[in-house]
Amino acid sequence: MVESLLIVENVSKRFGGLLAIDRVSFQVRTGKITALIGPNGAGKTTLFSIISGFLPPDDGRVLYDGADITAEPPHNRARRGVARTFQIVQPFAGLTVRENIAIGSHLRQRSRAAALEAANQVAHSVALGTQLEAPAATLTVAASKRLELARALAIAPRLLLLDEVLAGLNPSEIRDMVPVVRELTARGTTILMTEHVMQAVTALAEYVLVLAEGRIIARGTVQDVATDPRVVEAYLGSGAARL
Repeated sequence: MVESLLIVENVSKRFGGLLAIDRVSFQVRTGKITALIGPNGAGKTTLFSIISGFLPPDDGRVLYDGADITAEPPHNRARRGVARTFQIVQPFAGLTVRENIAIGSHLRQRSRAAALEAANQVAHSVALGTQLEAPAATLTVAASKRLELARALAIAPRLLLLDEVLAGLNPSEIRDMVPVVRELTARGTTILMTEHVMQAVTALAEYVLVLAEGRIIARGTVQDVATDPRVVEAYLGSGAARL
C-alpha cells in the first residue's frame, strides 16, 4: 500500500486572465481524512474537478496510487476507484433511491440484480435503508445529501472526494453525518473533503490544507491552521490577525 494515495504536484489552472489554481502541491495519506478549506472563491471546487478529471490542468500533474492520471477522463478514474460528490445535488429525480445508487453500482456489477443488491447495502450504510423505494425528488435536503454520498460510494471508491457534502444541513443533521463519514475510513476509504462547516472539519480531519486565491497558504492539524495569521486574514480580511 502506498503511503499517499493521491499526490498533486504543481497544479495550475487558468480561466482566461484568471489564475484560479496556482502551483498547488499536496499529498493525501492513504486511509486518512484530509480537509481542504478556504474562503468562497478560493478554488476548492476547481481543484476537485481537476483531481476527478472533469477539468484538465494547465500545468502540473495528478498521481493516484503511484500512477500519473493527469490526462485520464473521469470514467477511467472511476474505474481506478476515484469518486466525488458535487455541491449541487442533482439525482435522477424520477428514479427511486435504490435505482439512483444502482447506476453507480453497475461499474462493478454486471447484472441488474447484483447492482440493486449492492445499492441496498450502500443505502443502509448511509442510513437510507428505509427510503429505498422513495422517488429521489421527494427527499429532504439531508436525505438528498446522503443519496449524493451513496451514489459516489456505489462505485466502491478507494479515494472519495467530498465537495461540501454537509452544506445546507442543520447542526443535528451534521452530527448525524459525521459518524457516517468517519466509518468510511474505518472500512479503508481515503477521503479528501472540502467543507465550510468547521464543526465537521474539527471532528473528522487529521490534516488540513488551506487554499486562498488559488494557493495553499497553510497546512497542518486543525489547531495549527486555526491560529495561523495567514488563515485568519484569508477568512476575515487584511489586518484581522492583529486585532
